[in-house]
Amino acid sequence: MPQHTAEVRTLKVPGARIHHEVRGTGPVLLMIPGGPQDAGVFAGVVEHLADRYTTVAYDPRGNSRSTLDEEPRDQRVDVHADDAARLIAALDAGPAYVFGNSAGAQIGLDLAARHAGSVRTLVAHEPPCLMLLDDPSEALAGDQDVHDTYLREGVGAAMGKFLALNGLDGDGQEGLGGDEDTETLERVSGNFAYFLAHGLMPLSLYEPDVEALRGGGVPVVVGLGEESAGHPIHDMGVALSRRLGTEPVPFPGDHVGFGTHPRAFADTLHRALGPR
Repeated sequence: MPQHTAEVRTLKVPGARIHHEVRGTGPVLLMIPGGPQDAGVFAGVVEHLADRYTTVAYDPRGNSRSTLDEEPRDQRVDVHADDAARLIAALDAGPAYVFGNSAGAQIGLDLAARHAGSVRTLVAHEPPCLMLLDDPSEALAGDQDVHDTYLREGVGAAMGKFLALNGLDGDGQEGLGGDEDTETLERVSGNFAYFLAHGLMPLSLYEPDVEALRGGGVPVVVGLGEESAGHPIHDMGVALSRRLGTEPVPFPGDHVGFGTHPRAFADTLHRALGPR
């Protein structure tokens, strides 16, 4: 049983309602999941953070319990980042520590670039910023193939390719967040079609504003999974670090190390966030 009970809240934002879960005590740490994930994938790591932070994990708009007010459309990183800024403001928590994984790291990068006053420190864990690669054509072609596979063959075949591209195992459920409970897996798998249809390609084309990040005054730490070396997602993180003029920080596990190594991941994240 979780030791830290979540206070579940909903925030109305333009076009959506954002489900978020507040646990723990201390400075606010906003936790942004990626792709089809939701707040539930952070349950394990939060257990090791909630004695040090007030953790706020949420479902990005269109995922799980964060419902849209209209029909789905292609996702925009800036809209997601505006949602994150509104969450921080609603909590009266700015500037807040921010952790984002995968596409959630891209959201964090946009948040830090355009809402610098909302962010104390950002840890961007394995952001898929493929447009920063010297030659992104192969990575773009891979994501396009996943999208086309979804259109031709459906969710299962497409997610199998997506997980393989990211060096993850699983059948389209496992591999996205570690050892989630059945309820979380069911919710996340229910987001796959929305992600494949409206998230994968728009998010793949996102390019962070490196100049704004370098000059905005927000410390940005790029986290890379120790087990991700040799995979494209690792190269993307290295490319971002190089542009920022920083050194990436190794984190336990792979792309979803927060789920597979929650205690060690929490300790690494705590150190990466810097002085309290």
